[in-house]
Amino acid sequence: PLVMGCYGIGVNRILAAMHRGYTVEKYLDRLAMARNTIEGLAASTDIIVGFPGETDDDFQATLDVVSEARFDHAFMFIFSPRPGTAAAAMDNDFVDPAVVQERFQRLMEVQSVNGLASNRADVGRTMEVLAEGPSKKDPSVATTRTRTGKVVHLPGCYEPGTFIDATITEATQHYLVGSPV
Repeated sequence: PLVMGCYGIGVNRILAAMHRGYTVEKYLDRLAMARNTIEGLAASTDIIVGFPGETDDDFQATLDVVSEARFDHAFMFIFSPRPGTAAAAMDNDFVDPAVVQERFQRLMEVQSVNGLASNRADVGRTMEVLAEGPSKKDPSVATTRTRTGKVVHLPGCYEPGTFIDATITEATQHYLVGSPV
């Protein structure tokens, strides 16, 4: 299992403005190659919404890529200018904050579908997980992680750093529930 990530996706013009050094086509091609080569690959990405100059069509292209890529995880951010960067000087092209917020909500909805589908595919599987410690919400439940970084909640207490075989019994969009084997 491997986690593959990128930073910023969707439109080649914006990727170039972000100095990313790859194109949408190149990224999707490499992702497909990795999935065909590596069993159990988990793909993650970081996505910025509202980069200066982002149009409605640009954002739709990003949604299309996110749907096609089927990321297991995505860390999504609203653009915020960092002093001293080229993007901070693009203030004439800043996207209206209300538009950015609406786009961000739509992106989260698309990625939620991807995350839930990825997690549901694990139900019934037995996998090795690594204990991190007790759950913050329920100390009688352990928080563990799969080799691909998915959170799995298991009943019981385990020393952090302990490996446990667990059968996945339930999936949500953000985490899995398991039973120790």
